[in-house]
Amino acid sequence: MSKIGAPRHDPVPIGEIATPPFARLPDPGTVFANRSERLRELAQTHELGPYLNFLSGLAVVQHAIQDGLPAPDLPPEDARERARQFNMPPLDRNRFVIEPAFETALDRLFALSADIEMPDAARDALNAARKADVTVRDGMVRAVLSDSIPVETLASHVFVAAALQVHFSRVAAQLDASKLVPVGDAACPSCGGPPVASVIVGWHQAANTRFCACSLCETWWHYVRIRCAVCGSTKGIGYKVMEGGDENVQAETCEECRSYVKILHQQKDPKLEPVADDVATLGLDLLVREAGYRRGAFNPFLLGY
Repeated sequence: MSKIGAPRHDPVPIGEIATPPFARLPDPGTVFANRSERLRELAQTHELGPYLNFLSGLAVVQHAIQDGLPAPDLPPEDARERARQFNMPPLDRNRFVIEPAFETALDRLFALSADIEMPDAARDALNAARKADVTVRDGMVRAVLSDSIPVETLASHVFVAAALQVHFSRVAAQLDASKLVPVGDAACPSCGGPPVASVIVGWHQAANTRFCACSLCETWWHYVRIRCAVCGSTKGIGYKVMEGGDENVQAETCEECRSYVKILHQQKDPKLEPVADDVATLGLDLLVREAGYRRGAFNPFLLGY
């Protein structure tokens, strides 16, 4: 049986001055293709192989549907500036209005997803979502954006969440990263969403610094290390790994709020990808939850956990 253990830490190189940007905007043209490749690689030897292969296929669809999509609407410049002045995200999830670019993305995703190999239950969920009327679809979108998806319809919402990721990443890619500001702990500066995980990167001039990765719009934002990615506390921070598992994926736990968010050491393993490796380390979630911590991150492909 796997157990939770304490990870080893490598020293931060001395003499390297890190000057990380506050935010890195997504590249929708590569993020889903890269995710698909990572998921496919993980699936080869993983006990969750069939599900990881399904998600890999879904990421392929997310990449493919972008070809020729209408340009998404960007909030007016004056609205973005007001948001900046009041430390609010320029893309307001709570006020999202379904527009042609998203409707087209959703319809394309429903159509192309039919070719993915999946269990009958998942196919039934896809068909149900595809046949849903405008009111039901709108309700599903609202549920995903508010992170309050009904348990009985989890499978259908996976497809809606995938379309929302594509849409919001395309909108976020049009923002000016230099004008983004902190909007609160565990909140994406682009859309206000929670992180799926945090990542220690190995980028030039940002080596060994940490970024949180948005679960919706794919924006990454700089977040200091040894600080809870949920409540912001610097007290009682600990790190857990699965005994015998990959020490490059840890659970950063907080004794103040009793929550955790995974932290991926991408500077040691560049192949690590937040969404893919979060799903692939579900066993770590189960063990940390048994220890009394609640999950503070959100992943639309780990609904119910």
